[in-house]
Amino acid sequence: MMEKIQRFGSAMLAPVLLFAFAGLAVGIAIICKNEQLLGSIAAEGTGWYNFWSVWESGAWTVFNQMELLFVLGLPIALAKTAQARAVLEAGMVYLTFNYFVASILSIWGETFGVDYSVDLSEGAAGTGLKMIAGIKTLDTGIFGAIIISAIVVWLHNRYFTTKLPDFLGIFQGTQFVYALGFFLMMPVALAFVAIWPHIQTGIASLQGFFISSGVFGVWLYTFLERILIPTGLHHFIYTPFVFGPAVVPDGITKYWVANLETFSASTTPVKELFPGGGFALHGNSKVFGPLGIAAAFYTTARPEKRKETLALLIPVCLTAILIGITEPLEFTFLFLAPPLFAVHAVLAATMAATMYGFGVVGNMGGGLIDFLFQNWIPMWPNHSGMVLTQIGIGLCFTLIYFLLFRFLILKFDFKTPGREEDGGETKLYTKADYKEAKKKGTEGSEAAEANDPYTQRATDFLALLGGPANITDVNNCATRLRVSVDDPELVATEADFKSAGALGLVNKGKALQVIVGMDVPQVRDKFEDMVNKGK
Repeated sequence: MMEKIQRFGSAMLAPVLLFAFAGLAVGIAIICKNEQLLGSIAAEGTGWYNFWSVWESGAWTVFNQMELLFVLGLPIALAKTAQARAVLEAGMVYLTFNYFVASILSIWGETFGVDYSVDLSEGAAGTGLKMIAGIKTLDTGIFGAIIISAIVVWLHNRYFTTKLPDFLGIFQGTQFVYALGFFLMMPVALAFVAIWPHIQTGIASLQGFFISSGVFGVWLYTFLERILIPTGLHHFIYTPFVFGPAVVPDGITKYWVANLETFSASTTPVKELFPGGGFALHGNSKVFGPLGIAAAFYTTARPEKRKETLALLIPVCLTAILIGITEPLEFTFLFLAPPLFAVHAVLAATMAATMYGFGVVGNMGGGLIDFLFQNWIPMWPNHSGMVLTQIGIGLCFTLIYFLLFRFLILKFDFKTPGREEDGGETKLYTKADYKEAKKKGTEGSEAAEANDPYTQRATDFLALLGGPANITDVNNCATRLRVSVDDPELVATEADFKSAGALGLVNKGKALQVIVGMDVPQVRDKFEDMVNKGK
């Protein structure tokens, strides 16, 4: 059960990763249209202003179509076969669902307490309705999108390969899945219309609770978001806040970007303008924490291993600081010294809560690039004090990270990178076994191009996992290749995976996570092709 939940959580990353560039694109447009920063060239009506207005209209695509993004994104990771067809099915079934909802509300809206006659041209706030792909429908947010997409993926995985009688052959595959979805969506739409307005009322109350919880609420949210990373369940913590309605109707990310120009032009403290912005400060541990952690690892490493340790730490630290992907760094010590990860979660939560207590808010769930273009640069003219406060507190915590981690590593002799004992022993899989499995485990591996890092690593990882016959399931998250195996005894050691190019290995018996890095989607594609061919 936990494996299925983790798989579902990691699947949400497929759409979420698009927000990094989309947010950057919107942030750049807002900066380039800011007269306080650029002067008269950015005045309304100039060619410069008009160009960036066009740019901004396109940059808003991801935020304006979040529901469609999640509907189309989940099948990429969750469908077991024919992912492209699953995406098509999910898109069409979701639109069908919304047409059913629209029709039900247009006829019986008053019965369900929904005024469907309202005009949404001046905004949908407070109406409970929303325009999705030109359909005036119930505003179920990303939760409705995820539920519908999950239903379609289940139908696809169960019925896509169903063999129908020859005279019905035209209805096989995608057609059969869509037909099932069509019939299922009418009762699902009716259920949503009956239940969702009550859920909307509950969400409105929940928003008030979280905002009123103040510093402690920010601390608890950030702590849970960090401490649950090893389980993969942290996606379920931040998604309702950042992309869902936990504190504002459309999620912090969209709300912040939509009001960034207003916030930056105002002289009122931003915390008063947007108190819910404290629930998107978790990225500060990604920007200010890694430098302190890496310095602690480097200074406690054995002298002869410091160069090797530094070579490991530099790329993962840059990845964490610049774009906010921390798994490569955190997983280098999580399973060697778990207490340090708990300390990291506490420090991350305390940093965010301290910043919030001193008036820092914003959309800071990513890395330094997000900080610059969505927060610091546009906010600087009227809110430089908040920016300097954030940086000051962050650098203080960098020092705290370094001193505390260094003390704990030396005190308890944690075997963090650079402190391992020499002569590591292979227990489950010998070098000879590895070479033999690599030779026999994958057909066509000889055709892997030497200059293709994806194919080569996929080939090596597959061999180390026992070959195609040993693989029962494949998935990935932002940096990890998640694999389920039939026989754990055929899996090699972490040292072997590192020698094949992995950053690490999380071994939980039949469920394994190969820490690959940011190019894990490309490696997964090659890996999955080899598994399918090998079977």
